[in-house]
Amino acid sequence: MLEELEIRSLGPIRHAVVNPARGMTAITGETGAGKSMLLNALRLISGGTVSARTVSEGDREAWAQGVFDVTPDSTVGALAREAGAELDDDGLFLARTLPAQGRSRAVLNGKSVPRAILRDLTDELVAIHGQADQLRMAAPARQREFLDSYAADTAELDAYRAAWKRLNDCEAKLRAITEQESETMQRADYLRESIDRIDRIDPHDGEDVELKAMRDRIENSAAIMQGVGGALAALDPGQMGVDSETGGALAMIEQAVHSLQSIGVHGVYDEAAERLSTVETELSDIVFSLGGMLEQEDGEGDLDQINGRIHDLDELTRRWGPTLADVIAWREKAGYELEDLDASPERVAQLTSERDAARTAALEAADRLGERRREAADELAEQVTGELESLAMSGARLDIEVRRRTDDGLDAHGGDDIRFLFTAFPGAPRLPMGKSASGGELSRLMLALELSAAQKGFSSVAGQGMTFVFDEVDAGVGGRTAAELGRRLARLAENAQVIVVTHLAQVAAWADAQFVVSKHVADSKSDPASADADTVTTVDEVRDDMRVHEIARMLDGGETETSLTHARELLDACRL
Repeated sequence: MLEELEIRSLGPIRHAVVNPARGMTAITGETGAGKSMLLNALRLISGGTVSARTVSEGDREAWAQGVFDVTPDSTVGALAREAGAELDDDGLFLARTLPAQGRSRAVLNGKSVPRAILRDLTDELVAIHGQADQLRMAAPARQREFLDSYAADTAELDAYRAAWKRLNDCEAKLRAITEQESETMQRADYLRESIDRIDRIDPHDGEDVELKAMRDRIENSAAIMQGVGGALAALDPGQMGVDSETGGALAMIEQAVHSLQSIGVHGVYDEAAERLSTVETELSDIVFSLGGMLEQEDGEGDLDQINGRIHDLDELTRRWGPTLADVIAWREKAGYELEDLDASPERVAQLTSERDAARTAALEAADRLGERRREAADELAEQVTGELESLAMSGARLDIEVRRRTDDGLDAHGGDDIRFLFTAFPGAPRLPMGKSASGGELSRLMLALELSAAQKGFSSVAGQGMTFVFDEVDAGVGGRTAAELGRRLARLAENAQVIVVTHLAQVAAWADAQFVVSKHVADSKSDPASADADTVTTVDEVRDDMRVHEIARMLDGGETETSLTHARELLDACRL
């Protein structure tokens, strides 16, 4: 939502600050006063094209800045962070400088960015509907997105997209194996040979570590036997078949335990005996473990065979490692890749069958999506046509065509060609939207679409808290129809911010805030700072009596007591 628009040196406006209402804001003023410069300012911060001729005469550059209320977790917030902007409670600042000569400069929260960034952000924030702007809904993609949103066909669309992806995957695999070039065939040969080599060796995870440990034991078996045997002889000579008068360390500790226990007097002797008993138990476990080691370390094993196996495993890890686990994982992945590259007749037949089944599923999903779209198209066309009737466009109508492609052609969005066709008046040709209406008619058509969208709880663009700007929407309108137009703009403003440039009091009276663009002639008498006559354009918010006077001026060009009374009555009546 736009909180503030500041302008410097743009056309006749030297400086202006506009703080639009959260609901509906009317921009009024006499013809030629410079209301179009406010739209140019919005186009400027939206990354649009604005002529350098709009820079105020005598100034080097024009500048505009928009401040938007944006939540950090919104789509716009995410886009801004991707562009490097830091978001805080102050909002999102979009600014652009337009020099009289040279290239413009875009700024996002104080950081220079490409102009396209402003365009991407304001696509989610601002929708300008006017003759000078490219009509968003004229693009077939926009029309399709709008219709899908109105139809609430998310389930059908997601199902189709999943089927479409499956079909594309099958076609890609089939194409890859039926159009194999030499590089692809070489890749298949390499994978096949590599898999065969790994399978011949048939490694298991950690086998190389186990074999190297076994080799170390075999190579050092003599030293191991000698060391373990010596330890056993010292602890328990009987384990080694050696006679000893003392019986070894284990027997001596056992004897010490018996000696302490034979004292027969309770005290510290019991504690010493208990501690020695613990040592005796520990030594017994050690003797048992060493005995097992001695049995294992008999030096048996084919060292040449072990070294050969280690060599084969090392070759595998050098090529596809660094570990055997990596080798095994690579082999599994290579098997799947080879399967996809396998151009055998059986494989081709299998993929062809899968492709045909996927295409049938995609066509069925496209049919379901198209049926939902056609139902919504009829409803939306009727809704918009009804709105146009209330907007002084009697006989105008919108038709929405959802045509199934005759060749069963599919794309990422389904199997339908969608067109919004507009008939401006009875007898007029039915032409694609954007080619069959004047600027005012286009603005009212967009208003009708936005009102229809609002009833479904969405807008023509993806952003939340949108700002809609309407120019020329009141062209050729007057009387009761003007009041109805204003009421519908106010209705749209209940769920979005609306800014309308208007010359009709019946429209402006519905606004929550009104700004007047006016020209003043300053000369040396009225403005001592000016030596010569000069025209100054100002943009001022009018409230209370000042707004009554502006509405009166818009009604009959003057400010008579009758027009002022009429203006007060009009302002009182224009409430939802």
